[in-house]
Amino acid sequence: MLPEEVLARRNNLPLKPAAVTLVGRFVRLEPLSRSHAPALHRHSDGSPIEMAGRSFPAYDPDELIWRYLFVGPFADFAGFERYIDELICGADRLALCVIDQASDQPVGVVNLMSNAPMHLRIELGGIWFSPVVQRTQANLESAYLMLGHCFALGYRRVEWKCDSRNERSRRAALRIGFTFEGVQEQHMIIKGRSRDTAWFRMLDYEWPTVKARLEAMLYGRC
Repeated sequence: MLPEEVLARRNNLPLKPAAVTLVGRFVRLEPLSRSHAPALHRHSDGSPIEMAGRSFPAYDPDELIWRYLFVGPFADFAGFERYIDELICGADRLALCVIDQASDQPVGVVNLMSNAPMHLRIELGGIWFSPVVQRTQANLESAYLMLGHCFALGYRRVEWKCDSRNERSRRAALRIGFTFEGVQEQHMIIKGRSRDTAWFRMLDYEWPTVKARLEAMLYGRC
C-alpha cells in the first residue's frame, strides 16, 4: 500500500494544471495566450526568420515542425489561431509559450498534458520550437523546467510520447534523461496515417540524478 501522504496528493492536483510561469537562463515558459499567436505563427509558417541578430532562411514547416504533431501546417493565420485556442482550452493540459530570454520573443510551445492526477501521472508533449532555436539549449531547459515543476507538485511519473518514426523526438527524450519503454503499435490515426507510438518515462526517484546531469549540461554545475 502506498503511504497516505502519496495517496493524498491526488486530491490536491487539478485536472487542468494550474497556470505557472517557469523562468530559466535561456527560456521562460509562461501560460499560452492569444497574444502570443502572431509571433508564434511567424516562427512556424516557413517564412525566413530574423530575431535579435539570429536568422534562419525559408524552410519547409512540415519537415521542421509539424510532420509528427496532431495538426499543422496551417494554410492561414485563422487556422493557427484556432489551434492556439484549442490548446488554451484543453481540459487536462496547461499550454505554455516558450519565450527566448535573450530577445524576449515567443519561439515555441510546450504542454503539460494528458494529466491523470488520480494516478500522479502527466506528460510533456505537443512540443515544437522555431527553427531559429532548434539545436540550442531551448528544448533542454524547457524540459528541465517542466520536469522540476511536475515533480515538485508531487507527480510520480512524467511521460514523453512520440511517433515512432520521429527520430529527433526520440533522441531528445533520451538526451533529457527519459527511459524508453517500448512501442505501442497502431496506437493512433494521425492525419490519415497509422501511428505507432514510442513511449518514454521518468519516475520521481530518478529525478535527482537526472536533475544534476541536466544542470551540468545547461549551466556547468555538477
